[in-house]
Amino acid sequence: MDQSAAVNSAPWYAGVSRYQWLVLAIASLGWIFDVFEGQVFVSSQKEAVRDLLPAGASDAQIDYYTNVMLAAFLLGGALGGVVFGVISDRVGRTRTMVYTILTYSAFTCVSAFAQRWWELAILRFLVAMGVGGEWAVASALVAEVFPKQARARSLGIFHASSVLGTYLAIAASGWLIVADRVNGWRWAFAIGAVPALLTLFIRVLLREPPAWLEARQAAAAGHGKRLGRMRELFAAGLLNRTVVGVGLATVGMATFWGVHIHGRETLLRDRQRAYLLQALGGNPAHVPVSAWEHWRGATSEAVIETGESAEAELRDAPEERRQKLLEHYSGQFKSWEMLGMLIVTTGGGLGLLAFGPLAEQVGRRGALLLFQLGGLAASLWVFLAPQGWTLWSEPLQLIGLGGFGFLTLGMHAGFAVYFPELFPTRLRGTGGGFCFNAGRVLAAPTLVIGGWMRTGGGLSMELSAAWLSGLFLLGIGLLWFAPETKGQELPA
Repeated sequence: MDQSAAVNSAPWYAGVSRYQWLVLAIASLGWIFDVFEGQVFVSSQKEAVRDLLPAGASDAQIDYYTNVMLAAFLLGGALGGVVFGVISDRVGRTRTMVYTILTYSAFTCVSAFAQRWWELAILRFLVAMGVGGEWAVASALVAEVFPKQARARSLGIFHASSVLGTYLAIAASGWLIVADRVNGWRWAFAIGAVPALLTLFIRVLLREPPAWLEARQAAAAGHGKRLGRMRELFAAGLLNRTVVGVGLATVGMATFWGVHIHGRETLLRDRQRAYLLQALGGNPAHVPVSAWEHWRGATSEAVIETGESAEAELRDAPEERRQKLLEHYSGQFKSWEMLGMLIVTTGGGLGLLAFGPLAEQVGRRGALLLFQLGGLAASLWVFLAPQGWTLWSEPLQLIGLGGFGFLTLGMHAGFAVYFPELFPTRLRGTGGGFCFNAGRVLAAPTLVIGGWMRTGGGLSMELSAAWLSGLFLLGIGLLWFAPETKGQELPA
């Protein structure tokens, strides 16, 4: 009893070796750069797409082609996650990780030289293949290397490192675009070549995990099943786990693109936009005195009308005055966009870090349930808080956005923790890659649905995001069928 109590009271990292920490560090670096390659476009998309379209392209055209590129990225990530997941089960984790990092590094760097929108769309698809594959391989590697008592927390740390990738993308895009408004986005993409250097450390320092080596040896000797056979994911005994994994990933990715991304990148920007339009000469009757004083005060029609008024004034203004107004407007616009990304990303990172310890306390299903309930509540609060709530002051708005990020993103660490525990070693990369990236494909229509809600449906961004947050209820229902894996060894 004394020995058992001592084991239970020991810190989770007790007994973790230097090599295991090294694996976590290198896997996390791969994931950091993985996320950077994806988010560098998100944080510079308007500048990049505007540059690649003919002069005079409307905002509607820019938004359309931006969504085309985002859809290409989702589809490329889905294909790459499945393909590289299978490869990792057949040829090994470390070798496949090298392939994925070289893929996303090379094509992100080449994206800097794109001259047409369709060229960048194709390159985003190819970048995403490496991005989608790296996560599946790295999460399987960490799960197989770390001991049972440290698995959830180590995988939570692994997935939470994605926040650093977003920070890098924010810093690179924001700084470079401000410094060079013509080619700043190209320099941001050119930085994508740097992660290729990480492959040298992978080849020299990492070795294949013993669990995978044993599975390969058993398969070669005819004592075990073949590695990386995708159809086994739909066989009896694994079908339920596959469906649950795909469903959870779909909810996670759909709410990310339909809900989280709006709170992160457009909420502060659009609210500040109304304030800036007033400063640029918009009709004050249609814009509140301060962007902070109208949580639900201005209708989307009013903002649109004001925007048209301001644009008309800019067109009629003397050229020198017009350039000063445009410079002031665009700089402020980008600053608020970056601030929103920074606050929500920071909150999201804390949520990702919190998932592992919470999963050890209440189980994998319990942690997923709490984050999905919290994500639903936070989304409704952020997007639908009524006008006039005195508690919703400027500082609390910023804190509230951090809490929104914590609750809407934290469940994503559950994919890294939970998916490797659902599948045996011979299918761990295949199963994790398929679940996570099939979710990307099934979540892709969220971009179309959200756009239709705002154009055909006439809803504001806040209302469309609030409606889409109802998808968290689907994730809560899926947990009824999800097996609990807390405290269990990885399936052999």
